[in-house]
Amino acid sequence: MSQPNNILSVHPYFKVHHGKLEEFKAALPAFVAKAATEPGCLYYDFSINDDVVYCREAYVGADGFHAHLANVGPMLMELLKIADLSRLEIHGPAAELEKLKAPLAAMNPVWFTYLCGVTR
Repeated sequence: MSQPNNILSVHPYFKVHHGKLEEFKAALPAFVAKAATEPGCLYYDFSINDDVVYCREAYVGADGFHAHLANVGPMLMELLKIADLSRLEIHGPAAELEKLKAPLAAMNPVWFTYLCGVTR
């Protein structure tokens, strides 16, 4: 099975405020449930290291990621009251990254342009 050539992976790192880790973790199943309804979402999961929570996620193109942000936007705004977005990386083909640069400028992401790899 080969994948489309417009896959984006998104890598946000959240630094959870002191004393808010359990509250942050309790909110994550609702994010997963919402992402599970998105046809453009390829994977979406969380991992943790001390008070830093990482979300590993991928979408079919910029449109898939835009749909995700629209879906979880209000919940994300609430989550950002108890955590800081300490780093945001977006990896993908140049054409898809260009579609996101203006809408995501305020989030100050680090952009990684796809070079080559294995697809199945």
